[in-house]
Amino acid sequence: MTNEGRGAPSTRRHGERSAARLAAVQALYQIDISGIGADDVTDEFLRHRLGDAGDDASVPAADTGLFSELVHGVCARGDEIDPMISRALGGGWTLDRLELLLRAVLRAGAFELLARADVPAPVVIDEYIEVAHAFFGRGEPGLVNGVLDRLAHDLRPAELVARKGAS
Repeated sequence: MTNEGRGAPSTRRHGERSAARLAAVQALYQIDISGIGADDVTDEFLRHRLGDAGDDASVPAADTGLFSELVHGVCARGDEIDPMISRALGGGWTLDRLELLLRAVLRAGAFELLARADVPAPVVIDEYIEVAHAFFGRGEPGLVNGVLDRLAHDLRPAELVARKGAS
């Protein structure tokens, strides 16, 4: 018996969740650009862009449930999420001043911090820093880190205090 394949299901699951976050940011960007509703954009992604990775086994299929939850959740709670992000930006920055793709990253991360208590805050922050790295090469991943960290401290202070005490 070999060790080959051990841990593969959890690694695959992590890859599917990461792919879902990346796709959700792309869908949110498309919604912002086109004005098309979340249902139509989600349906398009589910039919044409997500799921089977084709011949490339190194590209994980996306977790379609998480993808849909992120897109619909951000759209449904935008009036709650956007002011939180604006406050976390500080320094006179507003959400309107940010590039649309960066806004989509922050909105998805903020939603996940707000609505997905089952995902540890540091994991959420790390995941969206990686999403930012997929699109940006300059200071944007650092901005994502700072904003989501501030939001995590506001939204989940007990979780972060417990983690700090455990380390």
